[in-house]
Amino acid sequence: MTYRELAVPGAWEITPKQHGDPRGVFLEYFQGAPFREATGHAFDLQQANCSVSAAGVLRGIHYADVPPGQAKYVTCAKGAVLDVVVDLRVGSPTFATWDTVLLDDVDRRAVYLSEGLGHAFISLEDDSTVLYLCSTPYAPGREHGIHPLDPQVGIVWPTTARDGSPLVPQLSAKDEAAPSLAEAVAAGLLPDHDAVRAYVESLPAE
Repeated sequence: MTYRELAVPGAWEITPKQHGDPRGVFLEYFQGAPFREATGHAFDLQQANCSVSAAGVLRGIHYADVPPGQAKYVTCAKGAVLDVVVDLRVGSPTFATWDTVLLDDVDRRAVYLSEGLGHAFISLEDDSTVLYLCSTPYAPGREHGIHPLDPQVGIVWPTTARDGSPLVPQLSAKDEAAPSLAEAVAAGLLPDHDAVRAYVESLPAE
């Protein structure tokens, strides 16, 4: 298992070692020791989510108030999604920077994003199945969004599905109504970089 930090500090691409034979494939998609070595702290699993999406479904950009925030460890068990991490920490040197990782059922990579970062993905195939390990339970009052098509963020979303067909983004009503980045900044809705850093540094190493 190898970790590669993304262009957004606090986010990593994780590539597992796959063991295949005529029966199929086995892999470990999370390991505690390599995670602690890469991030400097343990992962406190409090909730596990599964979402199944048709081709073109776009979920995000989602984030949570810090503290406690919600760190996520995300993989795609079936199908394919383009996973996106966005730096939403006001005061961060990389504020508004984003990076992407293809999560699919071939390379079987995962993405870890720490507290204070925004997360989104678009499904590239019908029935793409995404699994999330979350550090805190769902708390509607602490969770927010930024419109994923906001030109100020400027995410380059794919226009072609895995099978080569045209891809049209499908957003939930909640995500469609999400504010722009500028509106969220003006309303004071985004996490503060220094507060996030202090919180992450306080997380236990074991």
